[in-house]
Amino acid sequence: MSEGRIVYGFHAVISRLRQHAAGVQEIYLDASRNDARAQDLTKLAATHAVRMIAVDAQRLDGLTGNARHQGIAARVTTLPLKHDLNEVLESINGPALLLVLDGVQDPHNLGACLRVADAFGVHAVIAPKDRAVGITPVVSKVASGAAETVPYISVTNLARTLRELKESGIWIVGADEAGTIDLYEARLAGPIAWVLGAEGEGMRRLTREHCDELVRIPMSGTVESLNVSVASGVCLGETFRQRRVATAAPPKK
Repeated sequence: MSEGRIVYGFHAVISRLRQHAAGVQEIYLDASRNDARAQDLTKLAATHAVRMIAVDAQRLDGLTGNARHQGIAARVTTLPLKHDLNEVLESINGPALLLVLDGVQDPHNLGACLRVADAFGVHAVIAPKDRAVGITPVVSKVASGAAETVPYISVTNLARTLRELKESGIWIVGADEAGTIDLYEARLAGPIAWVLGAEGEGMRRLTREHCDELVRIPMSGTVESLNVSVASGVCLGETFRQRRVATAAPPKK
């Protein structure tokens, strides 16, 4: 058996079982858990003929690096997600929706961004190789299965990638507190790549310069900025809303 990698937490393990059970090598369950949630997972694993191993909490702590594993972990193989940008773009039906993250190094933020991306139908998440956390067990747990369904593409040169997206007819929209356009006034129904930077530093100068427009999220509170995953959810949610309106059938007279 190949070493694979470890995912943990009920959401991540159950999502992997439901979406790609063949890639689940074995599941480790805290022997002291016999609650309904553990029983349901055991039945699901049996349905897919996946081996369940009862272990103690110390073994789970070792497997997950003392993370908050909820008494469950699984050894899985890497899913064959599309990791080539051109391949992703060629497979899209309808207007493209991409999320570009510049400088997000916190695994909790990346996991939350992936979860939001999955919820709103993002075709891929793009990030630079040298300034990003990448997919880790913590990211997978926070993403609650989205790390297994949303292609995550690491690129060597983010500025060049943004230029290539423009050449493909995709509008590059940066979320920035200094943006000149209000989010709810922006037109977002066409092919779009949203670009967000990490809180604090924000987008790098060169990344900002490659955006076709900068959009601000209007806020009335006292905070100056939003967490990157929250900002992603707001921007992608408004994009999703506008696209639904654009494709909705006219009301019957």
